Amino acid sequence: MRLHNPDALVYVPVGRPFDEALRRTTHVGVVGHPDDLEILAARGILDCYEAADLSFCGIVITDGAGSARTGPYADYDDAQMRAVRREEQKRAADLGKFGAVVMLDYTSKALRESRPAVVGDLEALLGGMRPRLLHTHNLADRHATHVAAALAVIEACRKIPPEVRPGRILGGEVWRDLDWLSPADKVAEDVGGREKLAADLIAVFDSQIAGGKRYDLAVAGRRRAHATYHESHAVDAATALAYAMDLTPLVKDPGLSPLEFVQGMLDRFGGEVRKTLEEALKRS
Repeated sequence: MRLHNPDALVYVPVGRPFDEALRRTTHVGVVGHPDDLEILAARGILDCYEAADLSFCGIVITDGAGSARTGPYADYDDAQMRAVRREEQKRAADLGKFGAVVMLDYTSKALRESRPAVVGDLEALLGGMRPRLLHTHNLADRHATHVAAALAVIEACRKIPPEVRPGRILGGEVWRDLDWLSPADKVAEDVGGREKLAADLIAVFDSQIAGGKRYDLAVAGRRRAHATYHESHAVDAATALAYAMDLTPLVKDPGLSPLEFVQGMLDRFGGEVRKTLEEALKRS
């Protein structure tokens, strides 16, 4: 398989041929940056961990060179940071027993401003799989690169034959919490049960944590908070939850606008807030 960038990295931890690793993929994550997989695709990684009949493949679109940095990484230039983040992503793949990880090596600017090459790479990679589940970013994410990644995924999935498209596509949380989604629109993923593994996967990315971003604490805190606040009148049914929006309709119906799709969610949320407030005001 030929990818657009000559320095794109293909890493297969278990030493299988790459084509075989693709064919075995049942769960895939497609994200903007190194460490996004471990944040938003935790359910897929945990489901496949040590499962004989399941395999997770991660695809990271950008090189991660522009990340914030301080402490021991304060003086690293972009090339050094890119190299560090590649090695961290490979270690995470080893630890999480991924079937494969692919780093496409685009700059964030290239992903945001010109997606055809990215879409072509994703079309080729996803076309070699038949995944049950694809994790990517949600379309309400606050990070423009993450939104661009999600749009590239949707475009690529629309291009591949229906029989090999992912069975379900979930857009998970990174730079915007999805607690606001209406219950009908919110997918709650139980990511508990292997908290140490989940924490260790985040901790691999020392360039981010020691570099000034405590994703290890933030991700665990968000998941625990979701588990507690998910239901107001019931005891906690999980120890950790991650929220996502179901993006599958955008691939099943190529004519459905991503903008209108998300606007519908915003309208439903706004309607629920308005109804609750109006009823409370009537009783006051």
